Amino acid sequence: MTSTTPIVEGTYVYDIVQSKRGRPLNRLCLSLKESANRDQFVDDENAYCDRFGLDDDLKKAVLERDWVQMLDLGGSIFYIIKLAAIDKKSMQDLGGIFTGMTTEDFIAELRAGGRSFD
Repeated sequence: MTSTTPIVEGTYVYDIVQSKRGRPLNRLCLSLKESANRDQFVDDENAYCDRFGLDDDLKKAVLERDWVQMLDLGGSIFYIIKLAAIDKKSMQDLGGIFTGMTTEDFIAELRAGGRSFD
């Protein structure tokens, strides 16, 4: 099993391999907690990605806002949400994207008790 093979469909194992792979992305996202950094990112996303040493795959995922690819490349949702906030996306928006649902359908499913894997 590779580190991106879901144990439960739709989930990821965030292991040391993923952590190392996603470190530049996670550092970039964490930096966005500071207003000045958010402004710099918005002004020149490409240069900001270079500042944190993102490889081509990570950089492409950020610039294209490919949220699923960010997870596949070792991004942690706890950091990625900081990037999503720049785009005014909520955790529910990302949940919908990760599960292939609309945000509204994802919220409705949460309210109904969530998914069952029986």
